[in-house]
This record gives sequence, structure tokens and C-alpha cells, in this order.
Amino acid sequence: MFSVALALGVGGLSAVVAAILTAAASVHHGSTGAGHILLGQARLTYPTANGAALLLLAVGAFGAFEIAAVARASWRQLRGYRRLRAALAHPTPLDGDPSVRVIPDSLPQAFCAGYLRPGIYVSQRAVELLTEPELGAVLAHEHHHRRARDPLRLAAGQILGEALVFLPGPGPLSERYADLAELRADQAAVRASDGNSAPLASALLVFDENGPPGVSGISPERVDSLLGEFASPRVPLLLLAGSVAALAALAAAIWSLSPVASAHATFNLPLLSSAPCVTVPGMLVIAACVSVARRKMRRRSRFKRVWSHWG
Repeated sequence: MFSVALALGVGGLSAVVAAILTAAASVHHGSTGAGHILLGQARLTYPTANGAALLLLAVGAFGAFEIAAVARASWRQLRGYRRLRAALAHPTPLDGDPSVRVIPDSLPQAFCAGYLRPGIYVSQRAVELLTEPELGAVLAHEHHHRRARDPLRLAAGQILGEALVFLPGPGPLSERYADLAELRADQAAVRASDGNSAPLASALLVFDENGPPGVSGISPERVDSLLGEFASPRVPLLLLAGSVAALAALAAAIWSLSPVASAHATFNLPLLSSAPCVTVPGMLVIAACVSVARRKMRRRSRFKRVWSHWG
């Protein structure tokens, strides 16, 4: 499931990068072909483009937006992980399993965190409440997440699902993988308990009774899995077909527009004169007008605040 979501995400990123590069290649720099307006002795230039170039530039702009969305979602994931690491105050090794870190928390919880080198954390309250078989089942569950690098997979799936808005598949597929990751970790915990699902089931009930609602993550699907009714994962073909169709449409648009797209622009900014002696004074005049307008807006806002205070 994760491999399908990752393949769609990589395909989407490749498509938007191709759109950006193709749109940039369609713009020809230089004075030839660029539009110009004569105002007295000043020659003002502006870019020109045909319809295919405008569409291709729009596709390229959308691709740039998608790349920015991926960068923003990645930064949010890293920032959240840094906050989590900062909140884990002075963890200590667990007796009998030094790879597990115990955190001083009054709520029962256990989780796996980290991208390249994930670690397992359990609260002191969970150690106090759980019996030895229950704690062993919970740790086996988290060890499976660590071996599968599920935190990294889930973060990557969430980034692709949030950023690639034109693909309907990565988001739901990543959410489905998160559910399957819990079921597979439950199976690993049951195997570590010699095929007995009672320790893990009772540990989940302890978490549910002594923590906030929903902290245990008990779902009907997990209950069925612990009862031996594990459903094999199925790839949602409709979402997969929609994502493939979206990628094909984007690739077809780039392929059909790139041969006929043509845009011309000078190295000067749009609607600027090619002569510096005309451009520089004009820019100074525009800057002065902007400065005067900002001062007037500040005076108006200050007057409104004073009037509202005395009124």
C-alpha cells in the first residue's frame, strides 16, 4: 500500500518538475519578438506569448505551487518532530530493554518516533500499570514499527497526501497504510506472545481506561484482527485509476503544448524601458509614490484609533 502511494507521489513530483522545466524552456530571452511601446523617446518593453505558452506557463506555475506545498509540508513535519523531541524530557533506559526509553509522564502511552533512527518511548505510568506480559506485547508492537520505519513512511505519505492535491490517491492510500501498519504491528505482538492475543488486548484496555479518549487506538478492525480475522489489504482501484488518469492528462498537456508554445521577453522587467536613464528615474518616482501612499495610510489608521478612543 505504501509502495503504491510512494510511486504515485514520485510520479506526481516528476510531472510537476517536468512542467516547470518545460514552461521555463518555452520562454525565449532577448529583445527579438518581445513587444514594445514607444512613448516619446522612451521604448517600453513587455513579454509576449501565444495561447499554448500561456497554458504551459499556467501549468508550470501550478507545478511550482506543488513543489512549494511539498517543501512546506516537509518543514511542518520536521518542526513537529523537533517539538516532540524537545518535549521528551530526560528519558531513561528501561530495565531489561535499554533500547526503550522511559519518559516521566502521568498518562499511559507508548510510541515509536524518529525518521532515520526511530526510537521507542514508553511512559512511566504505562510501566506502572501494565503487567510484564502486557508490557512485553506493547513493546513488541512498537519494535515492529521501528523495524519497518513506520514513522518515516507515515510522514512521507502525509506530505505527499497534503501537497499533491491533483492526485486523489496518495492521501487515502497513506491513511490506509497507517491502519495496516497498526494491524501488522499487532500481529508481531501476538507472535511475540506465543500466539496469545490476550496480553496486547488487555494492554489496549488499560490504555483506554486510564488515558484520554482514543489514545489506545482501538478500532473494530483491530479487534477483528486480534480475534484472528485479519483482512488482507486491497488496493483501491478507483483511486489508483484516478491518479494515473491525472498523471496522464498532465503529461499529455505538457507533451502537446511544448512544441507550439512560444514566449518572448527581454531581460528587463515588464513595462520598463530598455534605456537605464529612463528606467531608473521612473523607478524612483514609483518608489516615492508608494512611500507617500503608505504614510497616508498610517496617518488614517492612527486618526481612526484616536477617534475611536475619544469617541
